[in-house]
Amino acid sequence: MPSSTITTLISRCTVYPDQPSTIESLKLSVSDLPMLSCQYIQKGVLLSAPPYSIDDLVTSLKHALSATLSHFPALAGRLETDPSGHVHIACNDAGVEFVQAKAKRLFIHHILSPLDVPNCVKGFFTYDNTVSYSGHSKPLVAVQVTELADGVFIGCTVNHAVTDGTSFWHFFNTFAEFCKGAKKISKSPNFSRDTVFNSPAVLKFPASGPKVTFAGDEPLRERIFHFSREAILKLKFRANNGNLVPNWNNNGINNGKVAPVTESLLRSKAEEISSFQSLCAQLWRCVTRARKLQPSKTTTFRMAVNCRHRLQPRLEPYYFGNAIQSIPTVASAGELLAHDLSWGADKLHKNVVAHGDATVRKGVAEWEKAPRLFPLGNADGASITMGSSPRFPMYDNDFGWGRPLAVRSGMANKFDGKISAFPGREGNGSVDLEVVLAPDTMAGLENDEEFMQYVSDIIV
Repeated sequence: MPSSTITTLISRCTVYPDQPSTIESLKLSVSDLPMLSCQYIQKGVLLSAPPYSIDDLVTSLKHALSATLSHFPALAGRLETDPSGHVHIACNDAGVEFVQAKAKRLFIHHILSPLDVPNCVKGFFTYDNTVSYSGHSKPLVAVQVTELADGVFIGCTVNHAVTDGTSFWHFFNTFAEFCKGAKKISKSPNFSRDTVFNSPAVLKFPASGPKVTFAGDEPLRERIFHFSREAILKLKFRANNGNLVPNWNNNGINNGKVAPVTESLLRSKAEEISSFQSLCAQLWRCVTRARKLQPSKTTTFRMAVNCRHRLQPRLEPYYFGNAIQSIPTVASAGELLAHDLSWGADKLHKNVVAHGDATVRKGVAEWEKAPRLFPLGNADGASITMGSSPRFPMYDNDFGWGRPLAVRSGMANKFDGKISAFPGREGNGSVDLEVVLAPDTMAGLENDEEFMQYVSDIIV
């Protein structure tokens, strides 16, 4: 990679909604408030060069962002805390930040070719190290467009106490629709606050505001691992103990090769461990082995789950805000590694299946009794936190000249054991895992045959 790939700022301005907000205020919920100590979400897309000038693109993006904000007025507001201690989004049309930058010596292949995610990606986003509580004074959104030698990167930074991944991609994809020329919104957000997450509970903060709950200065490596649909199905086959192919061992492996498998070989849907749970179990086992933990050490695999469809009655699919809870699954390192993949996968599966309406409501009630921030991090050195989702429509956006080449994230909320799941660009059930680990652990994972046999090159 060339040495002078530092991103250069060209301009910075505020973009306002093109219509005034009809919403005055939105109270942060039980699911929003714990995120005030998390850093802003940073996600964006790598695109080929547009068929027109960068100046024309910037103009189009600003107009589209303005139109989009009129449908997402909360994002153009600011946080405010009332005298009783409740935090609200003041939908006051204060606007969002728009940044134009360039990195003209940086090519698309400099981003996609290296084994590890290169440091230059961090320069595609703004508001680094900014906790969401800062939304009291800072914009809740910042969009940055960076011109590359042969492409562009559109990065979006959004306050995590205001959106979860579902709401983030709803906003981002609507932004792309308007940039492509849409005259009206295709899927309107739902701003209802009449939900189980609406609560009179107050989360108290020090005068200086909350701090992140992880160190943030540890040495880390970050790499994208790609899993094709075929590889995922093979993992699913193993996790479900569905080895119905003759002359293959319990791992579905023969002479270093993985058994062919189809959906028809798997057990009934009612009992079935999902593809994603199977992949998570594989990662849990292999990262635990790479960490060389003592057998008695307790390991935790934490998954964030969307609660919109878990409640009865269900929340609207486009409910705007955070509607997530964390599901921790624990096992000793020795126990996890002594069993096959299906053992860990079954533990994950049972926890996810059990997280229905009653469990969601129980979690809300427990939080109300003891309001607290979300403990993001890996304090014990034996935890994995899975964020994002391969179900998010990350490639379902077109700013006017084609789908993204890749999805990448900034430096926010990253620590040893933080994993983010993206859909593979080719779709069809493929998955990309953005894996952040201590350097020694990453090296161990890369040398783990059980893990790497399922990894393949990313298709662009």
